[in-house]
Amino acid sequence: MSAPTDLSPEAPAVESGRARHPRAQVIAQAWMELGASVAPLSNGSGRPLARTSKLILDPLVIRPLQNPGLAAGTLTDDAAVELRERIRAAGPDLSAAAAWFLELKAARRRLRITDGNPQEKYFQRCYELARTAGSPAADAVAVAAGAVSEIAQSSGGSLLARVRQLLADEEHAAVLGRELDDAWRRRPASMTPPAPAETVAAALDECPTGEGSAAFDALVAGAAGTASGAGLAGEGIAQGLGLTRHPLPPLPRIGETASKRDLPLPFDRSIFERLFAALSGGVPPDLAVDAEGLLSEEIVRSARVWQLGEEEGRVAMLLGAEASSALEENGPARPTAAHRLLAARWHREAYVRRALRLPADLSGVPAAVVDDVRAVRRGYLRRLWVRLHGRELRDQRVEGRDVWDLLDGVLRSVVMDQRQRLKTAMTRGADNREATEAA
Repeated sequence: MSAPTDLSPEAPAVESGRARHPRAQVIAQAWMELGASVAPLSNGSGRPLARTSKLILDPLVIRPLQNPGLAAGTLTDDAAVELRERIRAAGPDLSAAAAWFLELKAARRRLRITDGNPQEKYFQRCYELARTAGSPAADAVAVAAGAVSEIAQSSGGSLLARVRQLLADEEHAAVLGRELDDAWRRRPASMTPPAPAETVAAALDECPTGEGSAAFDALVAGAAGTASGAGLAGEGIAQGLGLTRHPLPPLPRIGETASKRDLPLPFDRSIFERLFAALSGGVPPDLAVDAEGLLSEEIVRSARVWQLGEEEGRVAMLLGAEASSALEENGPARPTAAHRLLAARWHREAYVRRALRLPADLSGVPAAVVDDVRAVRRGYLRRLWVRLHGRELRDQRVEGRDVWDLLDGVLRSVVMDQRQRLKTAMTRGADNREATEAA
């Protein structure tokens, strides 16, 4: 594997008047110059989060529509200089936006709001606050509470309400049921051969650097995601990946009710449960689909390979399924950079090491968490599917530069959830001991 790209600000420029600079690398270099003040908007590698790029940098700072010279995947010397200067000039606003994001997240916790992704909901409002009010001041708590409350009220489930109305109509529900039966009966068999192992490995080697677009694009062009999911129709395959409780993925119901506390595994969800899980936190205002279109699209999506509608999402599932093999006891024989980084993140957790190396009764880790640790790949792939499905519903196409943020972010989410469950279990245990001693 080649040496990793130097992303420090002092990385030498290419000595050519016609040099081409990877756009992602230019952004990463300029971003890292901003320092720790933008950490809430950064990923674990110090680069801007995918949502930071999508919601703040591209539309509000770089503005590629108004500045087409800054939109290409590779930039000229002059364009690279201009892009760096735009990000540097926006540094104070970006730092203030990062501080506002912490304030809005704290307000969200105080108000006990759990719907939706905080980054998706608050990033642009935080940048607006940064531009109009500067950094958080003495009134930050009140301002943040007002902003969070306003966003929660404006993103109510009006589209989901219209979906429910359609499903409550017996005649319309019957039509949708026939559409669903027909879509599943006509599921095409994949004739695409599996992707070359070296192309998959190249994508997994390159994606942590933010430069995995070429290999990723090749996998998409070759329908590698579709080919990889063809085996999911085999008995026990999808079940083994944690996507269904059944030996074979069942025909989903249409449904008309859902609860976040009791959602089934991804492939076992009704059509309505799939929409509810992804959109109950709010619907993007620019989502160009009505309730009928939303239902019809979800029916078609459910009958596709990996039960995803876009090849980019299916390729991301292929890469996630391959990369997550590093989390199992017997990892891959020839690990890539993505394998190594995921395995390192996973095994540096003390509770993971104890759960894997010690008998359950000696590890100090609750049995339910031990079970999750030992079946982590299934939990990982479930979360990855949920994120990809949500992106499709919001028309957020996956690109090569997004892949590592997805793969790494899903594992971070799994770890944070398990840490919280471990903390809760230990707190309960301590409370029970105190109650026993006091009795």
